[in-house]
Amino acid sequence: MRAAHPVSQIRAAEKDLMATLPEGTLMQRAATGLAVACAQRLVGVYGARVVLLVGTGNNGADALWAGARLAARGAAVSAVLAGSADVDALSALRAAGGRVAGPAALDDADLVIDGLVGIGGTGALRPAAAALVVEGEHVVAVDVPSGVDADTGAVAGPAVRAGLTVTFGTSKPGLHVGAGRGHAGRVELVDIGLAPYLPTAVVQILERTDVDMLLPLRPAGGDKYASGVVGVAAGSSQYTGAAVLATGAAVRAGAGMVRFVGVAHAADQVRGRWPEAIVTTVKPGDGAGVIAVGQVQAWVVGPGLGTDAAAAAVVQAVLASDVPVLVDADALTLCAQHPEWLRARTAATLLTPHDGEFERFGRPLGADRIGAVQAVARDLGVTVLLKGDATIVSDGARVLVNDTGSPVLATAGTGDVLSGGCGALLAQGLDALHAGAVGAYLHGLAGALSAEGGPTSASRVLERWPDAVRAIRTGTLQS
Repeated sequence: MRAAHPVSQIRAAEKDLMATLPEGTLMQRAATGLAVACAQRLVGVYGARVVLLVGTGNNGADALWAGARLAARGAAVSAVLAGSADVDALSALRAAGGRVAGPAALDDADLVIDGLVGIGGTGALRPAAAALVVEGEHVVAVDVPSGVDADTGAVAGPAVRAGLTVTFGTSKPGLHVGAGRGHAGRVELVDIGLAPYLPTAVVQILERTDVDMLLPLRPAGGDKYASGVVGVAAGSSQYTGAAVLATGAAVRAGAGMVRFVGVAHAADQVRGRWPEAIVTTVKPGDGAGVIAVGQVQAWVVGPGLGTDAAAAAVVQAVLASDVPVLVDADALTLCAQHPEWLRARTAATLLTPHDGEFERFGRPLGADRIGAVQAVARDLGVTVLLKGDATIVSDGARVLVNDTGSPVLATAGTGDVLSGGCGALLAQGLDALHAGAVGAYLHGLAGALSAEGGPTSASRVLERWPDAVRAIRTGTLQS
């Protein structure tokens, strides 16, 4: 997993590391890594037109030192200054053949290096920096795109939108969540020796190798019960599709057995589509009948269930069980009205809200999505998976971020697929934090695979779930 640390911890680690090094060593390490990344971005360094956007802080100095290295290799490097620049770094650029220029230099740049504002910047950019905001695949941000809050990903005004962000020492949460994710582009980490001085990261970014290690394996000699039995309490007379999709995702995600339980119309639809599932029909509101269906290792409750008294009785009964429960969709609405049902649980609980469902629990998301998710998870004693292009999963202490999500998943029913897939992983033995994170990773990958060649649908996403697992297992997917 890639670690991501807040600015306060990075500053403290930098101070400790710099105390062991000759003056300027840390900046030279950063500038060298930045120059290498920029050279790799260019078709050829010699003759390339490189423009540096230079602020007054360390990021501006990093850009100048990297620019000096590129100029020494034959690039035509121009620096556009948004304030007083580091004297030594500017002298090095000029000595290597670089020059100071006006904003017009941006018009024909092959590569732009954004060093306007560093990780300490918060709020809107000052006018001089805001006037130089650029975007494009040819833009390389130094540590964090200018205008993006490194801790939260918040963007309060004009901000650089880069094709590549070269970040130093450790990643920053704001590069992976919120609006910042869309401004960072691809994130490349340069090792400057900071890791030994950093505490264990609370926020970590899930990678392919992590998913490969976490994915459950079928036990040798085991039967269907040893491979995880997941119960799905979903659907209603009006909303049958959610029941079909959640059940199908649980089947596709590798559960040894899927038990569906619901009202007659939904049960008929599931029985017709998924003959693998064990289907039990109950009357509306028969919570005792739901729990009596037989052995399960985890429950999925909520998709298409409704929010009336009958649905509430089912949700309350499932939450009173002593096995892990994934709570989604309508069950989230009911739990927001009855948080005591969640607080009373002793087994693992995974909530999977989108933004609107999340805020029903009384906590506005605001700019700090990670902090908001942690707060609700701690308050309710649960694990929360906040859906989005960047999925945030937290048990209140640890935070895992999945970045395989994309707008292709913004279509009806994909949330039901996610709930069924994560529920199957819960039943197979993953804890709630990792079931949510691994499920979100596979869900995003399955979405991408399903959208090859055109728009997708929830049914296509669940059909590609096994292909996503195969890509992870065989290593054909790059992290």
